[in-house]
Amino acid sequence: MSKPTPTEINLNRKTRILTVSFDDGARFEMSCEYLRVHSPSAEVQGHGLGQEVLQVGKENVNIDAIEPVGNYAIKPSFNDGHNSGIYSWETLYTLGVNQELNWSRYLEKLEKAGHKRKLDA
Repeated sequence: MSKPTPTEINLNRKTRILTVSFDDGARFEMSCEYLRVHSPSAEVQGHGLGQEVLQVGKENVNIDAIEPVGNYAIKPSFNDGHNSGIYSWETLYTLGVNQELNWSRYLEKLEKAGHKRKLDA
């Protein structure tokens, strides 16, 4: 069984939503903030279990550019300067499937750390 592959990737810069459709019929709409705070980069994930770095102040982050990485991933450049995360198709799919759970855990971590999200009006 092959792993799902994107058939379409669209960024709406105005709404800051990346939509990814896969060849198995799955379609995910993920905010730039969600993708940024869950970046697979070492800067965010650390270099080992328990070394994750909580990302704060990313409420209004956007993606400036998206580069393809071979036939297996994309590398978004965020407008806060972060551009080291390589999002494989599997990573994008997993982020999409687990979006609700990942997001609620992220909000809990922010709250426990004493941070409040600040959104533009």
